[in-house]
Amino acid sequence: MEKVTVAKSAGFCFGVSRSVDMAEELLRDGNAYCLGQLIHNDDVVKVLAAKGLSVINSPDELPDGERVVIRSHGVAKSVYDALERKHAVIIDATCPKVKKIHEIVSKASGDGRFVVIIGMHHHPEVEAVCGWCGEHTVCENESELSSYFAERPDLSAKAITMVIQTTQTRTNFIECANFLKKRCTNVEIFDTICGATSMRQKEAAKLSAECDAMVVIGGRHSANSVHLAEICRQECDDVQFVNNAEEVDMDRLKNARTVGVTAGASAPAWIIKEVSNKMSEEIKIDAAAAEEKEMSFDEMLEESIKTIYNGDKVTGVVVAITGTEISVDIGTKYSGFIPTTEFTDDGIKVEDAVKVGDEIEAVVVRVNDVEGTVMLSKKRLDAAKSWVAVESAVEDGTILEGVVTEENKGGIVVNVKGVRVFVPASQSGLPKDAEMSQLLKQKVRVKITEVNRGRKRVVGSIRAVAQKERRERAEAIWNEIEIGKKYHGVVKSLTSYGAFVDIGGIDGMVHISEMSWNRIKNPAEVFSVGDEVDVYVINFDKEKRKISLGYKDPAENPWAKFTAAYEVGSTAEVKIVKLMTFGAFAEVLPGVDGLIHISQIANRRIGKPEEVLSVGDVVEAKITAIDNENHKISLSIRALSEPAPAAEPVEEEPESGEDALVYEVSTTGEATGNVVED
Repeated sequence: MEKVTVAKSAGFCFGVSRSVDMAEELLRDGNAYCLGQLIHNDDVVKVLAAKGLSVINSPDELPDGERVVIRSHGVAKSVYDALERKHAVIIDATCPKVKKIHEIVSKASGDGRFVVIIGMHHHPEVEAVCGWCGEHTVCENESELSSYFAERPDLSAKAITMVIQTTQTRTNFIECANFLKKRCTNVEIFDTICGATSMRQKEAAKLSAECDAMVVIGGRHSANSVHLAEICRQECDDVQFVNNAEEVDMDRLKNARTVGVTAGASAPAWIIKEVSNKMSEEIKIDAAAAEEKEMSFDEMLEESIKTIYNGDKVTGVVVAITGTEISVDIGTKYSGFIPTTEFTDDGIKVEDAVKVGDEIEAVVVRVNDVEGTVMLSKKRLDAAKSWVAVESAVEDGTILEGVVTEENKGGIVVNVKGVRVFVPASQSGLPKDAEMSQLLKQKVRVKITEVNRGRKRVVGSIRAVAQKERRERAEAIWNEIEIGKKYHGVVKSLTSYGAFVDIGGIDGMVHISEMSWNRIKNPAEVFSVGDEVDVYVINFDKEKRKISLGYKDPAENPWAKFTAAYEVGSTAEVKIVKLMTFGAFAEVLPGVDGLIHISQIANRRIGKPEEVLSVGDVVEAKITAIDNENHKISLSIRALSEPAPAAEPVEEEPESGEDALVYEVSTTGEATGNVVED
């Protein structure tokens, strides 16, 4: 061997590099799980396993509440649902380009289109895409596609949407696209091959045509690596497909004057360098060639380019917006993009805040030479600008708004225009021992109490804001309160005798007697803590700061409805609700019951009401007496069949543990109105 050349685009693509970076950052805080191997490279998987990343094959294997990484291949929608049921903390490392395919097929399926996926059967990326489709098929190439359409001639007239696995070859895409264009009348074709994959394949084809031998580095199950080897074999007779340096057959390379090296997206830079170094040890390379080769490695391994560095502020123009990222032209040969997660933490939809053609400022987060991309962040630049506002808020007491982004030991973190503000649990405004997680993703108002820019420490209080606002609302209520005034409130607590309701800064008491027109034994029969209720002021004492509230609607008083509709002598259709030894209680109206004494049930003497009546029976009865003071009603079925003198109110006999009045009954069966005392 005289020369070893490494392809400049060899190795990790943006999506894979991103997933590995996310996993390594996650593992700094403890162990985690990955749904399937993070990448198709055993060496990298072993390194990550040693750091605490365990591989599981399905959501069922994940313990409840644990952290799990979704790899760059993505997963089906059903998998997200399963992970949510496991209360998993999801770290979604799905490649943005794969996410774009999910969006395309989901929309197409929603529009009733048939989806054609060009890719490898059972490949995790393809299986994930299928999980976002309605009616669809997977075909690996034009031949398989042609066979499928021969079996389904009806598809030619259907609306068809075609996507392709990100790691497929350009040739395969063109062949399948041309077939569908000729065969179908309504077809939309999306070129979803990864740009880095295309560049890697072009460079591999060119390099393999120039070299006597090629070494392709990649995992055996890596689709893009397999395709890379296939492309090289079309141009070069001697191609080795290896996983690492140990698998390189040096004997096969002894007779090769020039050797090319390329690598799939699953091959990290350190493995590429190990392979190259192994071959370099076997050959003599002049100083100039060695320097040139070393520079190529530097270009491949460096995270930043010479003209743009991490932390630089750039201005660009928005050229495209997807569900996962904003593409930005920053005036260089590199493509800038802002992940939607790096746009803002204010909860504003990206499409509502920015549009194509807008000029936007951002800060450089990461430069990827291999992919030719620059990851940007608008929210981090906004955060830098926000420090001035945060520091000023301490001086002048300005209240700031933010979103709760995380829960940690001792409290929560609020993002205030990109600045992390720590709020201790005692200042969260929640009761002691309450779950802080209930505040996650909630918008809150914070008073800044401490700022230390050097330590990047900001402390705030939600409670202080809430207390101030509550005092202001309470004072406003006391200034305008009057009997009969209505308020919308929230039930704060229950007692055996009533409920305390917050009417906007003040707690008032709703006594159990004011909760319902029906008899209740416990306030919990009507209210639950947290209920929103409409109440009105019955009475108040400004000096003692006490308010009595009513809940039951006076207009719904069932006794008033009864007296408006009925009088003594009226006939009513009633429902038997309870049987006693001395008679039966019947519902005249909801909330209004009357007594049918046993003597008034039938024209004959009966031993017990059950001989004639059953609970649930609906019968006609005559109202024979009304006691407005005590809300008592006497009813008679017998009176409808034979004339009888008007009856006085009759009460039930006392049951065990209950007090009741007993009225004397005449020999004719009518109530005399005389109370029999024990």
